[in-house]
Amino acid sequence: MTHHHIALIPGDGIGAEVLPPAQRVVDAVGARHGFACTYTTYDWSCERYAREGAMMPEDGLDLLRDKDAILLGAVGYPGVPDHVSLWGLLIPIRRGFRQYVNVRPIRVFEGVDSPLRTAAPGDVDFVVVRENVEGEYSEIGGRLNRGFAEEMAVQEAVFTRAGVTRVLDYAFDLAARRGGRLTSATKSNGIVHTMPFWDELVAERGADHPRVVWDQEHIDALAAKFVLDPARFDVVVASNLFGDILSDLAAAVAGSIGIAPAANLNPEREFPSMFEPVHGSAPDIAGRGIANPLGAIWSAAMMLDHLGHRAAADEITAAMAAVLAKTDVRTPDLGGDSTTTEFTEKLLELL
Repeated sequence: MTHHHIALIPGDGIGAEVLPPAQRVVDAVGARHGFACTYTTYDWSCERYAREGAMMPEDGLDLLRDKDAILLGAVGYPGVPDHVSLWGLLIPIRRGFRQYVNVRPIRVFEGVDSPLRTAAPGDVDFVVVRENVEGEYSEIGGRLNRGFAEEMAVQEAVFTRAGVTRVLDYAFDLAARRGGRLTSATKSNGIVHTMPFWDELVAERGADHPRVVWDQEHIDALAAKFVLDPARFDVVVASNLFGDILSDLAAAVAGSIGIAPAANLNPEREFPSMFEPVHGSAPDIAGRGIANPLGAIWSAAMMLDHLGHRAAADEITAAMAAVLAKTDVRTPDLGGDSTTTEFTEKLLELL
């Protein structure tokens, strides 16, 4: 029996409602596949910030360092500015543990209607690979002349050869294992320094991955093609900002952001990786017991895959597909009236 120690950070809003279903699913497949997980829960959240003035304690990273993985619910709540909650928890974990690859799979499931007529189940199945620790989300910059007419804000984007190359290599390797196609998101016609540099490195790395056919698209045209022809994509690699925007757009194309998962990976496994649904804390439905647990469950499947349990992860995604294709059990975001618990019980039954 293999054992894994998982850190749970429920966070805010519906985060505390979707992690228990994910735990139940992990434990169910673990019993069949010869592994077990123990969990340590941390109450790091906007509520903690309001109470203690910090999203997590000063030694937060040290508390997580020995864990095999981190499973996060959601972060953000009214009354705490988003930049406070993000920079107080998620970004320190991503950067402190060198989780420089963000992976967001996109799939149109049978039984979930995409808002696009052309997005059919089985046709749309791609992955957005996002650079996760530098790029446009740097800490370099500042505010000057606050409160005066000449007030200004400066934000520097940071693209390093090492940082861009490592995420490109991950994306090219992933494309080689999938459909052999990669699309790079750029904006080198308008952003004169960082994006031409990005393009040069894409061409450089592409030459070392001859099994992958690659192209590049300007971000504005790429956003349009996500809507017009989403089935054409296999792996899309993008900078921090571009990947963030594209992956949320792609989740909407798939029919519900409540389904979308994300992995923040440290590929070298020197530090724990973190897995989280994309949907956010959804304070408008928090506490009502109607949150869609699939984003957290799919994120947990990605966690198991990362921990070496590919068959167990595949069983989870197969059960997700079955509950959507073969039953009428739906949470409200999918057009139904089932509760989180009812949805989870049906998925466990199929699992």
